[in-house]
Amino acid sequence: MYEFVTGPLAWLAFLVFFIGIIVRLVFYVRGLDWKLDRVTYSVNTSYGVRGAVRSILFWLTPFGTHSWRDNPGFTILVFVLHLGLIFTPLLLLAHNIFLQERWGFSLWSMPDALSDVMTIAVIASAVLLALRRIALPEVRIITSAYDYLMLAIAVAPFVTGLIARYAYTHSEPWLIAHVLSGELFLVAIPLTKLSHFVLFFATRAQLGMDYGIKRGGMKSSGINW
Repeated sequence: MYEFVTGPLAWLAFLVFFIGIIVRLVFYVRGLDWKLDRVTYSVNTSYGVRGAVRSILFWLTPFGTHSWRDNPGFTILVFVLHLGLIFTPLLLLAHNIFLQERWGFSLWSMPDALSDVMTIAVIASAVLLALRRIALPEVRIITSAYDYLMLAIAVAPFVTGLIARYAYTHSEPWLIAHVLSGELFLVAIPLTKLSHFVLFFATRAQLGMDYGIKRGGMKSSGINW
């Protein structure tokens, strides 16, 4: 079972992930309205690119936007969660040993103690964000079971991985569960709301271009809107 989930099933999960995010990006760009969304983009490219880069960088910087600064607790939880979701799997020693054995390459690996801290931080952040959705009426009203499911899918590899690491007996079932939950996470990214993994950059770039060109970014009387 372990050989199957770390072999053919893993390849399938990565295939769905990479092809899926490319398809999502293509459909996003093709879905933009030429009259409303793409006006002057090909003409005023420099202003658009500058606006896109600024938008992405400011939203990737903790407290870089008014929205981040207005909700400091939420901001910290979001950044801790997302940084952990991205960097912990990439830099985990066990993952890189697996990559070296199976595919002949590896990345720099963080110390085990740090990976434990980041794993626990991801789980704690997810729990607190879920409690926030329950506690705040303005968030609860727009939350559905689907949102909790997405959060659970994202965090499941960390929970199962932590259990597998410290399970002194019967660790293999937890290891298999860890691999399967990680593959489910990869497959869910292009197929669900978790696609913001890549669409965040597309939407921020598009909005940045919009504001950089049409809404005062050019400071030019030549643009009527």
